[in-house]
Amino acid sequence: MRLDKYLCELGKGTRSEVKDLIKKKKVSVDGSIITDAGYQVNDNSEVMLDGEKLMYEEFRYYMLNKPAGVVSATEDNIDKTVIDLLEGENTRGLFLVGRLDKDTEGLLLITNDGDMSHRLLSPKKHVDKCYYVELVNKIDKESIARLTEGVDIGDDELTLPAKVEAISPTSVYLTITEGRYHQVKRMMLAVDNEVKFLKRVSFGPLELDKNLKPGEYRRLDDDEILMLQIKC
Repeated sequence: MRLDKYLCELGKGTRSEVKDLIKKKKVSVDGSIITDAGYQVNDNSEVMLDGEKLMYEEFRYYMLNKPAGVVSATEDNIDKTVIDLLEGENTRGLFLVGRLDKDTEGLLLITNDGDMSHRLLSPKKHVDKCYYVELVNKIDKESIARLTEGVDIGDDELTLPAKVEAISPTSVYLTITEGRYHQVKRMMLAVDNEVKFLKRVSFGPLELDKNLKPGEYRRLDDDEILMLQIKC
């Protein structure tokens, strides 16, 4: 890989900005100052910028506890985005694995691994997504049974069977394997109820870290990445 592209991939600036850094002799490779932007580096190269060793990662994976009021987008001209919350991180090439509504909280997976994202979101994979749902009205056994069988939310087909665990008369854990537009809210409307609060607590084998406050994030560890790779 060209040195200037390598630096761009690490989020050290635009192509012209990193070329300027190289010309100013701020970059070294394997102990030698390099002034050629086209110099070839590889995974074993030791690249330093202003004396700081750089670590190249092909793929990056983040778990974010999305707060309400932040939009699930990489950029927005009006609202704060989930990418804006990754302060200090190299956000180049990152995208969201699925989305959460602006007023919905909880687990959001962010990565630059397109193949994994595609597999996790594929309807054929039926990846579980579990939500904690607080409702305006009490939910009865009949409503739970209907949700478990699949309900009409106005699309061409009924929703796939869901798993419903009642927590209190007005709150449940709802697990679905689809990702239709406003699906959880529409499912509750289909059983004559309304969502008051919604939070995603798991995505496939990945559970929301209870130590993450709304707006906080962390990188996935190797075991979590492996679990996702196995799942998809």
